Amino acid sequence: MSATRVCSLSELEQDTALRVVVDGTAIAVVKDSEGEVHAIGDTCTHGDISLAEGFVEGETLECWAHGSAFSLLTGKPLNLPAYEPVPVFAVTIDGDDVLIDPAVTKDVN
Repeated sequence: MSATRVCSLSELEQDTALRVVVDGTAIAVVKDSEGEVHAIGDTCTHGDISLAEGFVEGETLECWAHGSAFSLLTGKPLNLPAYEPVPVFAVTIDGDDVLIDPAVTKDVN
């Protein structure tokens, strides 16, 4: 599988998340306060909640329902009640296009 265009950079607002679905995989695409673009699994591992509806602060995305914050760099939850990580996907920027391949996760160990 190859990377798929999911949005343009201009569609991403700073410190917000955008939910996209690529080949059946829900992904939260985030532009952090530094302008860096991240892509993590969109479903909170504590409950079936879209993380893209949550709050971006620094390099974290917080689930609006129960408050678990996930690292945009590693996918690991930084506080309870979530204790399982979400996948982190490699992001490629090509001009103004944001590309993600849901079959390629970042090695964050």
